[in-house]
Amino acid sequence: MSASRAKLTGARGEQAAAEFLRKKGYEIVGLNYRVRGGEIDVIAKNRRYLVFAEVKTRASGSFALAREYVTAAKQRRLVFAAGLYLAANPTKLQPRFDVIEIYTDSGDISHIENAFDAD
Repeated sequence: MSASRAKLTGARGEQAAAEFLRKKGYEIVGLNYRVRGGEIDVIAKNRRYLVFAEVKTRASGSFALAREYVTAAKQRRLVFAAGLYLAANPTKLQPRFDVIEIYTDSGDISHIENAFDAD
């Protein structure tokens, strides 16, 4: 897959994830929040949580589950970016890191809440 095609697939996945979260009652606060050293695909909130979501879009889960691509290094970059976001946007909501898996072959979406801790 070319880099531009992968970007397009990722962008479609992020839009699908945002719509999925909206339907679950979340308010979308931001998409593609970028800072030097990290990026957060979707930032959403509900009454209790401010969710920093990593979206993984794959053709299928036959080779590996999409969540397996959220490595320890990726988690550190997400936590770093979330820390900068929270410093600039204080909130009383509990921060949480989720992973949203999207499989284009089946249209399945999985939402893994509290996918990792910010240790």
